[in-house]
Amino acid sequence: MFENQPKGLYVLALANTGERFGYYTMLAIFLLFLQAKFGLDSAVSGQIYAGFLALVYFMPLVGGWVADKWSFSKCVVTGLFVMLAGYAVMAVPTDIRSNTSLAILCCALFLIAAGTGLFKGNLQVMVGDLYNDPRYSNQRDAAFSLFYMAINIGSMFAPMMATAMTNVAMKAKGFTYVSSLPSLCNQYLDGANNGNEITEIAAANGMQAGDLTAFATEYITTLTTGYGYAFAVACGSLVLSFLIYFLGRSTYSHILTDKKNQSQKAAAAAGPELTPAQTKARVVALLLVFAVVIFFWMVFHQNGATLTEFAKSCTNPEASGWTRIGFNVWALLSVAVGVYSIFGFIQSKKATGKTVSALVFLAAAGCITYFYMSTPDPVSGLQPQIYQQFNPFFVVALTPVSLAIFSALASRGKEPSAPRKIGYGMIMAAVAYGVMVIGSASGVTGTSGNVSPNWLISTYLLLTFAELLLSPMGISFVSKVAPPKLKGSMMGGWFAATAVGNYLVSIPMLLWGNIPVWMLWVILACICLVSAAFIFSVMKKLESATADSPTPEQTVAEGEKLAAEAEA
Repeated sequence: MFENQPKGLYVLALANTGERFGYYTMLAIFLLFLQAKFGLDSAVSGQIYAGFLALVYFMPLVGGWVADKWSFSKCVVTGLFVMLAGYAVMAVPTDIRSNTSLAILCCALFLIAAGTGLFKGNLQVMVGDLYNDPRYSNQRDAAFSLFYMAINIGSMFAPMMATAMTNVAMKAKGFTYVSSLPSLCNQYLDGANNGNEITEIAAANGMQAGDLTAFATEYITTLTTGYGYAFAVACGSLVLSFLIYFLGRSTYSHILTDKKNQSQKAAAAAGPELTPAQTKARVVALLLVFAVVIFFWMVFHQNGATLTEFAKSCTNPEASGWTRIGFNVWALLSVAVGVYSIFGFIQSKKATGKTVSALVFLAAAGCITYFYMSTPDPVSGLQPQIYQQFNPFFVVALTPVSLAIFSALASRGKEPSAPRKIGYGMIMAAVAYGVMVIGSASGVTGTSGNVSPNWLISTYLLLTFAELLLSPMGISFVSKVAPPKLKGSMMGGWFAATAVGNYLVSIPMLLWGNIPVWMLWVILACICLVSAAFIFSVMKKLESATADSPTPEQTVAEGEKLAAEAEA
């Protein structure tokens, strides 16, 4: 997986890791920030959250169009600085519970979305251009797996950083984070008669409420100041990304030198012309996949919406046993390193490689043992956003496992097609929410409870399996099946479907508190099962569209012909 890769891949991947670290640091606390600072309920905060996600995934359409007219590299750099401006605006303290502050926030969110649109898709295009070189062309799939893994390394550390910055602000004022207090304080400032409840919770957590109006105001202000520190960290991560991108320019500069030549290479790689019937069949197949993708992202991105609400309101803020070390990101990193060392040992052809892998495994095992022995049992005061580190951890740890499984199946001629993997991914997502149904039915009353953290962790594990089956496979399917003259439009269609799915994240948030929690998970599981049934019902049409894709030999031959014509 790491062999025969151009150096530019690692530079671009690390630049993306820094940017994603900042983005997910912000996203981990975004819903909680909206609810605490502005006193918004689940429905309204969910609408803003979903609208922002939709805009983030819609803007790459605009960013790609700008890059085609201007420059991919210039768009990437501009995007970094536009995002930096957005995070900086979010980090500046403003009045709580203020319409002016909310308007300023909306401007910041637009800047972040616009910057992401300029950065995200265009950086991926640059990664792909590295593999136009015949020396690396057969490493394209492994490269995007590495690139995807780099994204999730940044994501894995983000919730920890957001939590740490929150705690810095809270401890400086002698406060302790209690998940129910922000809502109760906002309700009190709105005129609710819940002062006794606030006083009791504050006393139970070592805080003196005193003047309740002053306490409620200061508690919310301090908490949102901590969130502002996290947004400032996002600014720093973007500066780091720019430095990596700028200082490593020599490793990828060859793909930026001659835009006309790049256009010729793209045309050469496009392959043979398709008949109108083939073009229609492929477009229809892609539109069918996009329809399923919409609902996958709707259920998957509940991690920052209803699943965060569940962590806040229904999950025990304590973890014990082996579970407790899962909330230490360094322990998770040790586990991931251990997994990679096992694969390194198996795949190494020399004794030196096997020895190094074995030593790394022993070191990782030692670290895990240390974290287990030194971590208090139980760990208490878990904040809701910390659960969001499990999905990227599982992606990082399971990527080599998934690659090994599919490689073994491919060697036997039994690897499922991309559409089938997408269908299996939807079934796995349904199973994930089935786990939530069981956990909620046994321990949740209304929208409160004391459910074990293991239910959420298990759900994130299953959703990660679904993600690995669907997301990379979907992008691969689009790049393979899209008609050569419509590749840009079809990839734009993928982003558009993702944007629609992200906006639909708001629907379950509208239902939160209006129906039993377990019923909400049943609805999401049913959506997944219906989507899976749909994609399997049109499987023949999808696989026939894949079957008429040109072979590598055809593509190379046609590419040489087009290149010769271009030179003439």
